Amino acid sequence: MPPPSSSSTDELQALRAELASMKGELRVVTAERDLLREKLKAYQRQLFASRSEVRGSEQRDLFLNEAEALATGCEPAQETETGHRVEVGAHERKKRGRKPLDPMLPREVVRHELPESERVCAHDGHALVEIGAEISEQLDIVPQQVRVIQHQRIKYACPCCDLGIKVTPAPSRIIPKGLLTESALAWVVVSKFADALPLYRIAALLHRFGGDISRGTLAASVVRVGMAVQPLINLMRDHLLEADIVYGDETTVQVLKEPGRAAQRKSYMWAQMNGTGPPVRMFSYSPTRSAAQAAALYAGIKHGAVLMSDGYEPYNEIARTNQLVHLGCWAHARRYLIEAEEALPKEQRGGNHPVSEFIRLIGQLFAVEARSENITPEQRQQLRQARSQPVLDQIEALLSRHLNSVLPQSGFGKALNIYEASGPSLFATSATERGPSRTTRVRTR
Repeated sequence: MPPPSSSSTDELQALRAELASMKGELRVVTAERDLLREKLKAYQRQLFASRSEVRGSEQRDLFLNEAEALATGCEPAQETETGHRVEVGAHERKKRGRKPLDPMLPREVVRHELPESERVCAHDGHALVEIGAEISEQLDIVPQQVRVIQHQRIKYACPCCDLGIKVTPAPSRIIPKGLLTESALAWVVVSKFADALPLYRIAALLHRFGGDISRGTLAASVVRVGMAVQPLINLMRDHLLEADIVYGDETTVQVLKEPGRAAQRKSYMWAQMNGTGPPVRMFSYSPTRSAAQAAALYAGIKHGAVLMSDGYEPYNEIARTNQLVHLGCWAHARRYLIEAEEALPKEQRGGNHPVSEFIRLIGQLFAVEARSENITPEQRQQLRQARSQPVLDQIEALLSRHLNSVLPQSGFGKALNIYEASGPSLFATSATERGPSRTTRVRTR
């Protein structure tokens, strides 16, 4: 067999080099294809899927069939009997049943009596006498009523001259000469901000009950009420910033017809809540998400307090400036992993994929926190050291193992980079007994 010539050897080497180059290009094209598929699934989920992060939940539209969907296996509420007890041995036990109605609610007594002709004993014909009553209660709702409060300021005059005229002064009001009473103003504000009713619907409700108040009048009244309660808001903010635990979060909002800004531009709503003492929730609007805005909201916070937030960088600066214990929110951190898992093929979700393993471990952290709600701070720290710290060690090991082995542009890679950047605040949870593991009570989404 003749030896291979140098030209054939060179051709073979060239083919091998070309094959290696094509394999490298194929890997790049495959990676780009996978990234595009992941982005496409993320956009589809953002547009069409449920925003809930509850595992295993199904998206349902309960606008039309809420009663039918929620009434399965339930019965209409029955009237409650009060004071019914069962004697057991040497003690009395309350009869099991529905939770009694709030004893602080006002009661209207309706007596149901037998006709006079039926108050006769069927055995001997004697007249029956009242010995007690069977008491049951129903919850009643009085429909909203619109009424007019007519203020009559009495005028007085001297009967002997025309100089001694006096008029009773008008009572002070939140809005001087305002058309709405303080009770009506409170109802409008609660309906708009607590019940999420737009002003045009509130105006329609008032019109249904006989009150013809325009939307513009309601809007001006809401603004004036906001100005009037500003001193109270300032006191509430002072109380919030003096708490030992403060939660912080922010989310995007869209504001229409804002002077100098297009309706498509993003604005932000900053939420703050204290974790100790009487609960205070503060919501502050800002057109930007700047660090200066964050610093202004937390100016005067108690030194040494616990600040729990997501991984937004200005919170780190606030913690350093005010000497705070900064804890990261695991619920926010888990969100990126959930989005990465939703982008995976269905056969890979919930199995041995590292994304699903991360989510399972975070769920174990939440289970430990659920057990620590009603125990002392010292017991909470011991529980975290015993149960949470091993889980945190596993999460940290997974992070180190996969941080440099996945594409940084992928959803999983972005989540891991966020974990690495937020690591000190996330993994500090087990070292303190004061803060929780997540800011779900103040989350704004």
